[in-house]
Amino acid sequence: MRRVYMDANATTPLLPEVFDAMRPYLLEHFGNASSIHQPGQYARAAVDHAREQMAGLLRCRASEIVFTSGGTESDNLALFGTLGFELGAGQHLITSTIEHHAVLHAAEALEKRGVSVTFLPCTSAGLVEPEALRSALRPETRLVSVMLANNETGSGQPVAELAGIAKAYSKDILVHTDGVQAAGKMAIDLSAKGPLKDVDLLSISGHKMYAPQGTGVLFTRRNVRLAPLFHGGTHERQRRAGTENVAGIVALGKAAEIAAGWLSDGAGPAELAGLRDRFEQTLLREIAEMGVNGAGTERTPNTANLYFDHVEAEALVIALDLKGLSVSGGSACQSGATEPSHVLTAMGLGPARARASVRFSMSRLTTAEDVDLALALVPEAVGRLRSLSPTWKARERGLAAV
Repeated sequence: MRRVYMDANATTPLLPEVFDAMRPYLLEHFGNASSIHQPGQYARAAVDHAREQMAGLLRCRASEIVFTSGGTESDNLALFGTLGFELGAGQHLITSTIEHHAVLHAAEALEKRGVSVTFLPCTSAGLVEPEALRSALRPETRLVSVMLANNETGSGQPVAELAGIAKAYSKDILVHTDGVQAAGKMAIDLSAKGPLKDVDLLSISGHKMYAPQGTGVLFTRRNVRLAPLFHGGTHERQRRAGTENVAGIVALGKAAEIAAGWLSDGAGPAELAGLRDRFEQTLLREIAEMGVNGAGTERTPNTANLYFDHVEAEALVIALDLKGLSVSGGSACQSGATEPSHVLTAMGLGPARARASVRFSMSRLTTAEDVDLALALVPEAVGRLRSLSPTWKARERGLAAV
């Protein structure tokens, strides 16, 4: 059976070029980057080069790159690292209801430790409105954290505008954005004159951009102080203790270099968005009572979150998997959850429609032939499941009576 993978928002495959770059550091060049002998300094040079590669993707200083174990650690370091100096001492955090759980659960943990937390609502399109942030700001606000692109719908948030509002209110407010689903899919410019010049912290996960799982970055602007999560050595300029994962860091640097090239002229993202749009538009013509969650927003070019009324997403995911198409019912981190997606319910979807929503997320390796196969499988699977659905049968009886 030919398999097609459309769950890239959960994880991406490791690119051959990325594996080739990291392989020597798993076998031949195994030195500790903190050692002063030649093997150690060879490893240090590789880490420094990867730092430059990541800085090139983000258009920032290499010294502002902190290597971590992934997006969850980066999000936690951003929140606990900035608020951890004076936990509960009248500090205020603002985030949104549609964040990844790495941010939401960290915010809830901070709330239990005395930090005041405001969770901003979103519109029916899944966007955080600037006026909502403006109304929530207080003199004690220390940090604003709103994601750059949503992991379930792909919808981009107006982070540049939100950051500008926060800084206009007070230069002392720090701004963090979870860039896990944006990195490598859309241009990120953190330079002093770039759109994200007011962003102080930005999280990245390597396995969302064709690097290995267990790798990540927290961009930390040079004037930001972080209380470390781990206590040990002086690694990463005392911001993240622990021996560097040299092979993983080298791989992440290579993935960043490749992503920068793919984004450089816009042709790659445009081609991927074209495949996504053809997929959506064809299904909208062929399948009744379905739609696009987050339609009308600027989305990452690879993501389509679609609802199919009268179908359970879990059943559809399984049915498609049996035919060779890998998709997701939502965030991979919430796999097996009985509650509907917190993102979709925050957007105002009822429980039935939220549970009928499936995420199709393509990768840079997705081909037109892959999309053709998916277009053949999805209508068939939806039709078969609806034929077993009591609500669909009731609908058909009602239409027949009319």
